Parts: sequence; structure tokens; C-alpha cells
Amino acid sequence: MVQQIVELECPGCGKSITTSTQQCPQCFREIVISTFNSVSGMSPLEINKQASAYRKAMVNDPNNQTLNMSIAFCYLKLKLYDKAIPCFEKAIEDNFDNSETYFYAAIALLKGKKAFLTPRTVIDQIEQYIQAAIMIEPKGIYYYFWSYIRYDHHFRKSYVMNPNYQELLMQARQIGLSQTDVFELYKILDVDRPSVL
Repeated sequence: MVQQIVELECPGCGKSITTSTQQCPQCFREIVISTFNSVSGMSPLEINKQASAYRKAMVNDPNNQTLNMSIAFCYLKLKLYDKAIPCFEKAIEDNFDNSETYFYAAIALLKGKKAFLTPRTVIDQIEQYIQAAIMIEPKGIYYYFWSYIRYDHHFRKSYVMNPNYQELLMQARQIGLSQTDVFELYKILDVDRPSVL
């Protein structure tokens, strides 16, 4: 799906730019946020400025996948999960072959809580999103996140699931899993890493 280029103001300096611009030529701020790492170092004030710029631009183009993803990452960083989830879901609807969208939508569904405390219906949705991400692009971190879900929710509640968390953890390591990715995952999840993982 071809995305329409949208005009917006740079959240840093107010310069008029478009979503086709990766970085503002005046203040060098990243314009389109396509990964969580783009917002991880921003202060809440900076993220609010970004989100405000996206909201203004979305008035004219509410179905723009690029803007939906960008604002979803802002909301996720601010821990506004109830606002992030619909934005990720809209981005999935507009571009269903981006594995990262499914992955981060699954993270947002946990709402900063341990998987153990999350209702089974939500866990089922999370697992559907993780499986969709894996079908698109099998990454070690996706299998690792699924392993965490299977451990913290299913194993700790004595549910027998196939594959179990150990098999998923092994798969994650076989594909390739960096400790940096694992560290970043728990930082986004805002929960402690289980000792068995």
C-alpha cells in the first residue's frame, strides 16, 4: 500500500515538512518514528511534542499508516497503552506485513503488567500477534517474547502448552538473540526479567 505524503510541523523547531522527510533539515530531529529506539531516549516533553505534531497531521489523514505507527510509539513510550493499542491496530490494518507492528502491539496489550496478571483472552490476542510477526519475519526476539508469555502466564499457572517456554527459548537462541534486545524488551515491558529466562 502506497502511503500518502502528509505535511506536518517539525516537533522540534516548527518548520513545515512532510512525512517523506526522515530528518528535519533545520533542527535534525527525526520526523517519522519507525522503531521504539527512536523514542527511547526522548523526554516525556519531547515525546508529547512529537505526538502533538502527529495528531495535527492526522486530522487531514487519519488512516495514514506512517503517522499511526509514529504516534503509537510515542504513546507506548509514555505508557499510554489504551491510546497506543488502537494506533498499532490501525497500522496493522493499513500494512499487515510489517512484523514490528504486531510485535509492539503485543507488548502494548500487556499494559506494563506481568503476563501472569493479564487475562487469558488478552494473552490469546498477544500470542496471535506474536505468531503473525514470526510468520512475517522470524526473529529471535519474537520467539523470546513468546517464551516469556508462555513462562509467566502459562507455565506459572500450570497450563500445558505446546510449544512450551523452553522450546521457544531454544528457538530464539538458534535464530539469534542478543542480550541487548532482551534488555530492551524488559525495559519496554516495564517488568523484571524472570531468572529462568
